[in-house]
Amino acid sequence: MRVADKITAVRILLAPVFFFVYFLPRYAGGGFAPWTVPVLWIIFVISEITDMIDGMVARKRGEVSDFGKLFDPFADTLVQLSYFLCFVLEGILPAFLFLVVLYREFSILFVRNLMLRKGIAMGARITGKIKTVAYIVTGAGALLMSSLSRMGDPGEAFSAAAPVHRILYGAVMAAFILSVLLSVLSFADYIRAYRRVEAASS
Repeated sequence: MRVADKITAVRILLAPVFFFVYFLPRYAGGGFAPWTVPVLWIIFVISEITDMIDGMVARKRGEVSDFGKLFDPFADTLVQLSYFLCFVLEGILPAFLFLVVLYREFSILFVRNLMLRKGIAMGARITGKIKTVAYIVTGAGALLMSSLSRMGDPGEAFSAAAPVHRILYGAVMAAFILSVLLSVLSFADYIRAYRRVEAASS
């Protein structure tokens, strides 16, 4: 693996760590512990920073490769699905929207496999990058909601700041709905790209 690929691999390693830390206190019988808040934010920030710099490193070092084009979105998918699953299980995000995201991501993997059969490694397209930004915003908002709950009384989460909670929840839901819509539009863009390749090769 090249340097850029190793940076990408950090996200894959951090994805299960995020999930583990997120639910460790609950499974240990202690509820949601405040100490998890800074740890989760550190993991979240490192994951997103590595997502930004691995491509820059690959281009600067001349390490752009077909492997990297596929490895990077694969790592993104693992991280984002891990985040969203945590938020769904906590009740912050609705499961049916997460299911749309899940179907989209697996469908993209299938399309990429079809492209590989034609000798093309389809990396992230601009629509996919825009979708990823929406995912990040949603993840940050949902993590903020979870953090506020963990820092307060678990039995009276947000009770002292209900208006703030409603506004934040509304913003997170709007971002998540937008993310889902962008993910569907992005998938349609990938399908169009595949059809163009299919038409050119026929």
